[in-house]
Amino acid sequence: MAASRVFSAGVEGHRYVSTATDTKADTPSSGICRRGLLAGLGAGAALATVSSPAAAFIRPPHAMRQLAFENLHTGEQLVAPYLTRGRLDPEGLSQLDYILRDWRTEEVIRIDRRLYVLLDDLRRRLGSDAPYQIISGYRSPKTNAMLRASTSGVAKRSYHTRGMAIDIVVPNRTTAEVRDAALSLRRGGVGYYPESGFVHVDVGPVRRW
Repeated sequence: MAASRVFSAGVEGHRYVSTATDTKADTPSSGICRRGLLAGLGAGAALATVSSPAAAFIRPPHAMRQLAFENLHTGEQLVAPYLTRGRLDPEGLSQLDYILRDWRTEEVIRIDRRLYVLLDDLRRRLGSDAPYQIISGYRSPKTNAMLRASTSGVAKRSYHTRGMAIDIVVPNRTTAEVRDAALSLRRGGVGYYPESGFVHVDVGPVRRW
């Protein structure tokens, strides 16, 4: 994978990493960015295993696919590949898993690879290159229980706790446009929250609310 470009953010010594390659809404906190989203994760070996559900969606065989995210809670921004030369990219996936971590507890898990493929296809369906703004990615059981106690509509067995869901904003598209594009893919659950301004997508059964 090509070398990363690092831009100093000047906050708490963290940096923004851009990899050069060819819910329920909570109040966003002030931004931090950090270099080397792989640092301290030690997950490279585990990421080398390709899950068959994700592999089934990957096409064409020699494509490079990448995703761009902005975490509204931490201020981190990331552009990283999940697929390089027809294979899942361990380093890029580790960075993507990290930016979707539970930012409250700093817990990182292996995000379902089908979710990245879904988000890439959704981006293409929308015709947007804008980074996905993350409202909620992975949620630890502890965080999910806290949100259930304080917020209505949080599922006890949320797909967020299994790394299979994300709540997103697409800056240059309306919430309705994102919902409609996600529904047209018919690849999982789609939740529409116009008052909060985000859309939930997951890779569970096809359904809508």
